[in-house]
Formats: sequence, C-alpha cells, structure tokens
Amino acid sequence: MKKLVVAIDGPAGAGKSTVAQLAAKKLGYTYIDTGAMYRAVAWKVLQQGGEVTDEKILSVVPTIDVDLSYENGQTTVRVDGRDVTGEIRTPEVSHIVSQVAALGPVREKMVDLQRRMATRGGVLMDGRDIATNVLPDADVKIYLTASIEERAQRRYKELCEKGLAVNLADIRRDIAARDKADMEREISPLVKADDATLLDTTGLTIDEVVAKILEMAGEKA
Repeated sequence: MKKLVVAIDGPAGAGKSTVAQLAAKKLGYTYIDTGAMYRAVAWKVLQQGGEVTDEKILSVVPTIDVDLSYENGQTTVRVDGRDVTGEIRTPEVSHIVSQVAALGPVREKMVDLQRRMATRGGVLMDGRDIATNVLPDADVKIYLTASIEERAQRRYKELCEKGLAVNLADIRRDIAARDKADMEREISPLVKADDATLLDTTGLTIDEVVAKILEMAGEKA
C-alpha cells in the first residue's frame, strides 16, 4: 500500500494535533507537529527574558535545534536537547507563537526541515499552511475547523485539566485574535487550499473526526 503524505491545515484550537496524532498512529505514519516546532522557537525566545521583539526572535533562529521524535505513541519535542513537550503548551507561548511564525527566517528553517521529513512518505503533518505552502503536492489535503465558541471551550477544558487558572472569555478573545493574525499575516497566511476537503468538527467527537480522516486517506492509498 502506498505511503501517503497527508496535510491538515486549520485555525488554532480546531483539534488538528489531537486527531492528527490519532490518525497517524492508526495509519502507522510519522506525525510531524509543525505547530509544536514554532512553539519550540517561541519557548526559547521566552527563555531570553524581557520584551519579545522580532529582533529577539530572529536572534535564536541560527543556533536553535528543534527535534521531533515519535516515542511511546506520542511526539516528543526537544529544543537543544531538552524535552519541552509540556512547556510549549502554556498560554505564554500561545500568546507569541503567531508573531514567531510570521517571520520569514523562522519559517524558512522550519519548512526546510518539514519538507525533508515528508520525502520519506508515510507522513501526516498539520499546521496553518501545510497544503498551500509546505507540501502543495500532498496526496491528501484537509482543512479542519470548528466554531470559535467550540474551540474556546476545548482549550479551556484542556488548560483547566493541567491545573492552570484560565478565563473562558480571555481564551475566546485570544483565539479570535490568533485567527485574525494567522489569516492576515503577510507570509503564508492561513487559507484553505483550493483542492483541500473542508472538515468542520463542530459537534463531532474525536473518533468521528479521525474516522473521516482515515476514510479520506483510504480513498487515496
């Protein structure tokens, strides 16, 4: 059976990472969490302290080492050898990740790595511009979305379960702001590829979404 390249795009909080990891596991594919790669850069920027400026972001790009590996059924993210899988999911990182991802040199470095990983096939990759820019020749292209209200509720529950003190209204406002920033950024804005299949997950369970992704992959294999 052909080892496909599957690209999933969509806005923040749409559930891309959750369903992509599950689908990749069922397919026996490597899951490449591109959002985690940009979060890794954002995490390192925050370690520098002080105001987050474009100059500070660009200063960490030349030497940063971001490595993703599939271990024990999940993707482990390391920055310069340190496991930061949990640390990159904080609200502080979320707040600046769009600013980080909007910078050309950051994207160029990450995209080059992503494309090289995809050449092996048997890869499932999710992000904001995978089908439109990173892997325009992907075998399967999906645009995954959900209403802002549902995305906010999901993120609120996720952060509460981690013991973080968060406010639903703040999360809703942050998601709306991130949508605007991602869609209006100059470099590779968030947009549905013309040949991508729209998959609205509002009201769907995780299992139902995964099943739809597997069905799409099965049609191309």
